[in-house]
Amino acid sequence: MPIAPYYYQFSAKIMGMNYIFIKILVILLLILLDKNGVNGEENVPCFFIFGDSLVDNGNNNRLPTSAKVNYKPYGIDLLSSPDPTGRFSNGLTPVDILGELLGFEELIPPFSSASGDMILKGVNYASGAAGIRQESGQHLGARVSLDKQLWNHQITILRMNHILNNKKYDNYNYNYKSSTKDYLEKCLYYVGMGSNDYLNNYFLPKIYSSSHIYTPQQYASLLIDQYQKQIQRLYSYGARKVALIGLGPIGCIPYAMKSFGAKNGSICVDEVNEAIQLFNQKLISLVDNFNNKFNDSAKFIYVNSFGIGSGDPTAAGFKFLNTSCCPTNNIGQCIPNGKVCEKRELYVFWDDIHPTQAVNGFTANRSYNAFLPSDTYPIDIKQLVALQL
Repeated sequence: MPIAPYYYQFSAKIMGMNYIFIKILVILLLILLDKNGVNGEENVPCFFIFGDSLVDNGNNNRLPTSAKVNYKPYGIDLLSSPDPTGRFSNGLTPVDILGELLGFEELIPPFSSASGDMILKGVNYASGAAGIRQESGQHLGARVSLDKQLWNHQITILRMNHILNNKKYDNYNYNYKSSTKDYLEKCLYYVGMGSNDYLNNYFLPKIYSSSHIYTPQQYASLLIDQYQKQIQRLYSYGARKVALIGLGPIGCIPYAMKSFGAKNGSICVDEVNEAIQLFNQKLISLVDNFNNKFNDSAKFIYVNSFGIGSGDPTAAGFKFLNTSCCPTNNIGQCIPNGKVCEKRELYVFWDDIHPTQAVNGFTANRSYNAFLPSDTYPIDIKQLVALQL
């Protein structure tokens, strides 16, 4: 079972909210019609991304792993490149669209191919099958865990330091006169990890021992303790504006339903969703702890992936809610060169695990500019990047 799952819980928990979904749909359509999204200057000088397959944009392409999608039909709707890009979707990922909302004209490059001055706009370190814990996803092959992603970020900082120091003394039209540290403190950091620590670790008891050793409550505490140390490292590297992405209801994705099955008439695997909600609750507390600890020197926010999708998806134009757009293999990914659905904008899922570009647009928009107070905490990404710290 590859990589990091994501799903919008489309149970009709919130009644009378159709106008919100219609409003979001209109915004999404405008974004998809204009590839560059937002015109004008960037809201932040750079955008750094840490995560798993939900936001991987090619870092796994050359790794010996089954958790890679450098083949068609992946990326079929990415207008800038009709060839597969390593994105686990039919098109743009949530961070691609966030980058557009932030004002970046070019997509943030993957660490595996980023070079030269392009790293000054940011780098994407995400890796399919990666987790907070080193061993998560290892049965699928090589992957870049969060610890290794942080190490790669250190490499980027050294490269940036060399570039920025040189530019202080040349005649090019660059506005990088401050130190690398000052520059990094103005950037946005997006960190979304944990899905593989559950679906590709805890809930695979025949492969991993974690569920035999820890209760769900203990395991959530274990993950958060390690995550806290990792985010603390990111802060020590200069991160001051950090969005921590909560886990979506991964017990509802088609692969989870096929693998585990629902019980007691539920439409989801409740055991999985209950476990990851323990993690989300502790992640909110971690955000509070960091904000109290660092006070005005940094700001951390929580993006409520589990709650963002509440409502009726048909009000937003989706028609196919529980089936993939492409034929899939035994690990939930699209079969190479398989025939895909024609009206992809009507599908929630691209493969058995990952959402379509259309759903990614909803995720990005509501993370950037919260439509409900519960979408983000304590502020949204738009407000986060506007802060003067």
